Amino acid sequence: MNILAIDIGNTRVKWGYSESGGWVRQGWMETARAAELAQDFAALPLAQRTVISNVAGDAARKQLVAALNAKAPPPRWVAAAANQCGVSSGYAKPETLGPDRWAALIGAWHLTGAACVVVNVGTTMTMDALSSEGVFLGGCIVPGATLMRDALARDTANLAAREGKFSFFPDNTGDAIFSGAVNALAGAVECMAQYLEETAGAPPPVVLSGGGASLIEQRLSRQMTVVDNLVLEGLLQMALQPEAG
Repeated sequence: MNILAIDIGNTRVKWGYSESGGWVRQGWMETARAAELAQDFAALPLAQRTVISNVAGDAARKQLVAALNAKAPPPRWVAAAANQCGVSSGYAKPETLGPDRWAALIGAWHLTGAACVVVNVGTTMTMDALSSEGVFLGGCIVPGATLMRDALARDTANLAAREGKFSFFPDNTGDAIFSGAVNALAGAVECMAQYLEETAGAPPPVVLSGGGASLIEQRLSRQMTVVDNLVLEGLLQMALQPEAG
């Protein structure tokens, strides 16, 4: 089966084209330019199924629809469910969970089949706990590094936006801001992993994905699996098993 999976994020649209369960092509485009994906999609064989996660709103949705091949079957816009693809949701209202987080959880469960912390580092960073039974226990959302730095630049008098790099002991303001953001992200993941370890009785691995994953990959002390785009992996599983349980 030919499947086109699309993850519309706040900053980027990531997509992958799969044949027989394996990726043939993948790419991305800035979300503000989603309509330009028409050229990429036109170069692909006609997809039998198109499955899409969208957290970027109606404008991005309309651009994406315009970019799709009109001859293909109508796309499926995914939403979180109480049970799907082996994962059960412990969210108070399962349908209110972001479709990208739900897809990432399904992707992580498909890849590991074990308790883990599912982390996606993008405009925001999400950290979700998955039990050894495939139950989503809950999770946290924090601003990504750019949002943290932008907030400091906007809401303080003397911390304007500036370049910086990571340092254990920053000796200038640019490095202090950048290093603080990275440490905040890494520390949040470590806390979630510790909480899950106390619940599961064993140190859980971290499944790390997203455009900002490299910021914290070297700052984590946990066993780790880095996945290029975990949301796409989950969307593929949804398309292969389309009906929610």
